[in-house]
Amino acid sequence: MAKEAKTNAMRMLDRAKIPYETINYDCEEFIDGIHVAKKTGAPPERSFKTLVMQGKSGRHYVFVLPVAAETDLKRAARTVGEKSLDMLPVKDIQKVTGYVRGGCSPLGMKKLFPTVIHESARAYDRIYISGGRVGVTIVMEPEALAELTGANFADIVVGG
Repeated sequence: MAKEAKTNAMRMLDRAKIPYETINYDCEEFIDGIHVAKKTGAPPERSFKTLVMQGKSGRHYVFVLPVAAETDLKRAARTVGEKSLDMLPVKDIQKVTGYVRGGCSPLGMKKLFPTVIHESARAYDRIYISGGRVGVTIVMEPEALAELTGANFADIVVGG
């Protein structure tokens, strides 16, 4: 059996000696996190998407939130000390993060950006995040993710 090709996210976890599992699924192109959860059998409430945004200052930020949730842009901006935030255009995702749309992990980006994880992640012993490539999901402890990325936990979703 061929050895699994590691992503930057997996290499980062390996270097830090943080335990994780991977789930591979067949997917040729971008599908949203809700469909990924269905494909992998992951509980949707424990499945988190990674969004990259740019502040009015020009700085980039990473937000990790439940796949079914919508970002409250005002709350998210306040959390990182910005006046406003905009989603990073799809055409810029790879240039900024090193990842493609649908495979963007909060781990192993080209640079370590300020990161915020939705506070609901703390309720779970393990959460599901992108593994750094379309077709790969990583299962890990949310506290370990926060520690490795220097993230804060905050309420950053609409209706949260």
